[in-house]
Amino acid sequence: MKKLFSIMAIAAMVFAGTLNANAAVQTSTPASMHSMVTATAVTLIQDEAADLPEEESLGFHQTLKKYFIQGTPLFMGIVLLCLILGLAIAIERIIYLNLSTTNTQKLAENVEEALNSGGIEAAKEVCRNTKGPVASIYYQGLDRADESIEAAEKSVVAYGGVQMGQLEKNVSWVSLFIALAPMLGFMGTVIGMILAFDKIEAAGDMNPSLVAGGIKVALLTTVFGLIVAIILQIFYNYIIAKIDSIVNSMEDASITLIDMLVDYKNKK
Repeated sequence: MKKLFSIMAIAAMVFAGTLNANAAVQTSTPASMHSMVTATAVTLIQDEAADLPEEESLGFHQTLKKYFIQGTPLFMGIVLLCLILGLAIAIERIIYLNLSTTNTQKLAENVEEALNSGGIEAAKEVCRNTKGPVASIYYQGLDRADESIEAAEKSVVAYGGVQMGQLEKNVSWVSLFIALAPMLGFMGTVIGMILAFDKIEAAGDMNPSLVAGGIKVALLTTVFGLIVAIILQIFYNYIIAKIDSIVNSMEDASITLIDMLVDYKNKK
């Protein structure tokens, strides 16, 4: 942008200078001098414009790729692996959780209507045709409803724990990658600093050019480790919030099911 602004400023100055020179050409500046100034300014503009694409040609992704290549291959590769595996698990969990989301209120209404019109088997059929952990919990509770309300309640609680374990499956791996990525970055930084000081010791001179490259590589590993941790942390928080929402729906649905079974037993 600075190059662009400088080009625009020079162009404006040349344009203004050209007008002033044309107005005063007969009284002040000779025509040959005016032509030489204008040609020099135009040449300067062309040189600035020629340099502009080379400096601004690298976009965000190209710059990111360049710095990634400049980092230590070992640690940068491991950090990249953490990002790939973490994102794979996070995306799989998000898809599973979205498929597990059920309109609990509508399901409860359908189950209650089927229970009052067709009995336990009709209500179980509604649960079989509905996806999600809430429908599975309803089915387990209805399956034990013929025994007693206490048996149905125990079945709901036990199967609710099983469904919760399915929801939280592999989420701990995402948290592991969140912690591992910056640690690997810090390790790469420490190793890079050690190598930089080894160069100083070998050279016997505190020359900035000896350690600048090593320190740059060391800091790049930390930056990319933190970037990976931030990205995965966003996905992790979303997954946890989604799990909490589904678990709350499961708990509310369990209470609603027990109330429906109590009313059904009393009507019989």
